Amino acid sequence: MKVLNRIKANEDFVRAVRKGKTIKSNAYVIHYFKNELGLCRIGLSVSKKLGNAVIRNRIKRQVRAMCDSLIDYNVHTCDVVIVVRPDYLTNDFNNNKETLSNLLSEIGINK
Repeated sequence: MKVLNRIKANEDFVRAVRKGKTIKSNAYVIHYFKNELGLCRIGLSVSKKLGNAVIRNRIKRQVRAMCDSLIDYNVHTCDVVIVVRPDYLTNDFNNNKETLSNLLSEIGINK
C-alpha cells in the first residue's frame, strides 16, 4: 500500500468514524466515508489490548497486504477505517482475508 493511500491524520479518522457508515464482523469494524480525492485511502486501528507493539505491527502488515490484494485504490473514492477486533487473533490469515473480502464487497470496493 502506497503512503498516498493511507489515512494518517486524526481528523480524517474522526471524519470517517463520525460521518461515515459502519459494518461489523467478529474480526473487524469498518467505517467508510466517500471522499473527493479521486482515490481510496485506508486507515488501520489496532488496540493495545491485542498485544505488544510487535504483534500490533504484524497485524497491520497483514491487513495492509490483504487490502492490497482486495482493493483497486484508483477506481474507488472513499476513506475506509478498519478497526481490528480481538477475534482476529483466533482465526488464521485465510479466514481473516475472506472475512475482510466479504465486508469490502458489502461496501462495494472489492476488486
